[in-house]
Amino acid sequence: MSSEFRVRELVLGIEGLALLRHAVDGDDAFLGERVAEIRRFAAEEPGVEKLLPDGGAAVSELDATAGYAAWSTVYDSLPSSYIEVEEPIVASILDGVAPGSVLDAACGTGRHARVLAGRGHRVIGVDQSPEMLVKARVNAPEAEFRVGSLEALPLADDSVDLAVCALAMTHLPELAPGVLELARVVRPGGRIVVTDMHPFVIALQGQCLFVAGSEELAFVRNHVHLPGRYLEAFGQAGLRVRACHEPLFNGRLAPGGYEEYIADAARAAWHGLPIVIVWDLEVLA
Repeated sequence: MSSEFRVRELVLGIEGLALLRHAVDGDDAFLGERVAEIRRFAAEEPGVEKLLPDGGAAVSELDATAGYAAWSTVYDSLPSSYIEVEEPIVASILDGVAPGSVLDAACGTGRHARVLAGRGHRVIGVDQSPEMLVKARVNAPEAEFRVGSLEALPLADDSVDLAVCALAMTHLPELAPGVLELARVVRPGGRIVVTDMHPFVIALQGQCLFVAGSEELAFVRNHVHLPGRYLEAFGQAGLRVRACHEPLFNGRLAPGGYEEYIADAARAAWHGLPIVIVWDLEVLA
C-alpha cells in the first residue's frame, strides 16, 4: 500500500499540537509565532517552500519481513531519540540481574545482544529478518542467532533466565501472542524486559519512516497498545510487573528531518511527553 509524504500537513500538525499544549499558559510571543507560521504554511505564501525540505515523496507500507530487510542497510547509522532514552533504563534493570542464559527477542542488529554478552550472559538472539541477523552477528559475535518470530520463538519451554524484547511489540496487532511466548521460554522466577514506543507517541505521530531503496520512503506499521492492554496481556501470561518506566522526550530532533525546520514548535509539541515505555517483569512460579 502506497501513500504520500505530505510535509506541509505534518508541519501544520506539529505547529497545531504545540499551540494546543501551550494555549493556556504559553508565552504570548511564542503563541504568536505559532499562529503566524500556521497561517504562512496553510496559505502557502511565496517563499514558504524554502523553509521546508522537499516533500511529496511516495511512502509504502511494508510488512515486517520486507520492511526490516530494507531498513537493515541503514538501521545502525540512524540516530534515535527512542533508543537514547531506552538504553539507560534497560541498563539499570540489567544491573540487578546475575549472568545467565538470555533471549534477545526481535533482536534486530544486536544492540542489546552485544551489551548482554559483554555482561557475561549466554545470549540467543531471535529475529524474523535474516538481513538484520547478518548485522547482529557482526555486532555481537559471541551470541547465537536464530531466525524466528515473536509469536513462535524457536526455544524450548523454561529455557532461559531472562528475555529482553526491545521496540518490537508495537508491530504486533495484538500483544497476547508475543507476551505468552516470552513467558513460555523464561523459567519461573526469571525476568522479562519489554520496551516499546510509547502509545502516546504512536497515537500522535503514527509511523516511523525510513528510506527504502534509492528515494522511496517506507514504514512498518506501529500499533497503539495502551498500558491497560499490556497489563491485561501480562496477567494472562502469569507475569508480575516489578516496575514500569516512561522516559520523556530528550529534545533531540532527527537530523535533516522536517521538524528541524520548525524546531521551536516541535520541541514544544513533544516536551514532557513519554516517548518510550519500559516494563520490568517477573515470571511467576
